[in-house]
Amino acid sequence: MTKSQHCQETIKKTWLCQTQSAKKKSTGEHVNRNAQFERIAQLKASYQAADNPVISVDTKKKELIGNLFREGRIYTTETVEVFDHDFPSLAEGVAIPHAIYDIALNEGYINIGTSRDTSEFACDSIRHWWNSYGKAYYPDADSILMLMDGGGSNSSRHYIFKQDLQALVDDIGVEIRIAHFPPHTSKWNPIEHRLFPHVTRSLQGMVLTTHELAKELIGTTTTKAGLKVFTSIINRVYKTGRKVAKGFKESMRILFDDKLAQWNYVANPNTDNI
Repeated sequence: MTKSQHCQETIKKTWLCQTQSAKKKSTGEHVNRNAQFERIAQLKASYQAADNPVISVDTKKKELIGNLFREGRIYTTETVEVFDHDFPSLAEGVAIPHAIYDIALNEGYINIGTSRDTSEFACDSIRHWWNSYGKAYYPDADSILMLMDGGGSNSSRHYIFKQDLQALVDDIGVEIRIAHFPPHTSKWNPIEHRLFPHVTRSLQGMVLTTHELAKELIGTTTTKAGLKVFTSIINRVYKTGRKVAKGFKESMRILFDDKLAQWNYVANPNTDNI
C-alpha cells in the first residue's frame, strides 16, 4: 500500500467512526433499575386488563417564540429571513409543551404553556387532558396510571409535586397512581420515542412566530401507525419557588408502596368532594 493509499484509508476509517456514533451508553445505573422496570410492566398489564388509562407524561424541550432560526429545511417559494443570532433575549416568548401520551389509543395531548414549567402547570395540563378527553374515553375508570421521569416538574423527590397532585385528584375525583422511571432511564418512557420525535419533525425548520402557530404545527403530527395529536394553549402565569404548605406531609392522602416507595405511590381523592 502506498503512503497516499494509507492516508486515504485512515481518513475513511475515521469518517466511518464519526458517522456511527449513537446515544446508547448510560450515564449511570441505579441498583433497583430492573426491579422498577418489572414493577412498571406489572402495573401496565393490570391497568390495561381493567380498562383503566395508562398514560406516559413528560415535558418536551421548550421552544422560543420569535423571529429566530431553527434547524431543518422547509419547502418555500422565498427565503425566510430571521435574526442573525438566536439569543434567548431576542425571543418574544416561550412555548413549553407538556405532553400526555395514551399508550392504548396511540394519541398525544400537548398543552403549550406560556410561562414556566412547574408542578402546578404539569397538573393543570393533566387536568385539561382528563376533562377534555380522558373521562370521555374511560368513563368507568377508577384509577389512572401515569408513567413519568423522576425529575423536572414532576420530580419524585419534591413534595410540591405531590401537593399539586393531591389537589388534582381531589378535583377530578379519580385516584392517580404514579410510577417513576429510575434515574438515567428517561429514554425508556414511551412518550420519548412514540410521540416526541414525530412532534420534532412537525416543527423542523419552522420559524415559530406565535404560540398559535406552534399549536397548529404540533397538531399536524401523524404517523403511519395512526398517531393523532391534540393541542391547546394554557396561557397562565406560574410562580417558581413555591413551598409545600405547612402540615401537608402530615395530612396528605398519598400512599407509598412498601417496595421502591420513592418511585411508586397513589394519590387518593377526598371522598367528601365526590
